[in-house]
Amino acid sequence: MKWKNFWGHLCTITKHKWVVFKLSIRAGIPIRGLLHDLSKYSPTEFWEGVKYYNGKRSPIIMCKNEIGYSKAWLHHKGRNKHHFEYWVDFTAPDKTPVIPYKYTVEMVCDTLAAGLVYMGKDWNQSEPLKYFNRRRDREYLNDKIENVMLEVYRQVEKNGIKKTVTKKNLKRIYNMYV
Repeated sequence: MKWKNFWGHLCTITKHKWVVFKLSIRAGIPIRGLLHDLSKYSPTEFWEGVKYYNGKRSPIIMCKNEIGYSKAWLHHKGRNKHHFEYWVDFTAPDKTPVIPYKYTVEMVCDTLAAGLVYMGKDWNQSEPLKYFNRRRDREYLNDKIENVMLEVYRQVEKNGIKKTVTKKNLKRIYNMYV
């Protein structure tokens, strides 16, 4: 184990968690922000993150590229309701249900924080919308939730995070589409 990987991964996930917490407070869901991504500190997720940490790309992507799957991702998405993958059930009549409000808002905070932390000074207000539009797995996202996410990212692009991520605004957007 490289100490550089250990500290780099620990600092990265902790910084991400802190930014999500701050955004969650603005969004009116502080408890979700406090509980956000605690599973990343579990042995299954943490040690894979350390092994594949490189400071530039997600350790999960690096692991998938090397061995074809990621135990950390399978563990993470199965325990964290703010990931739409948690809600997908290929054998159910409704394969992609509507995600409840608090988890949708946590998902917004998570994706914004990920961009801010991982892109650093290269991040700009257009990044969340660009990233979302590039995702190939959007087909597994409920159409109503997809519209919520698109509206939020469009508003971030136009008005910035501070004006967009407010309890009142996010509740209005969610109610408009759901």
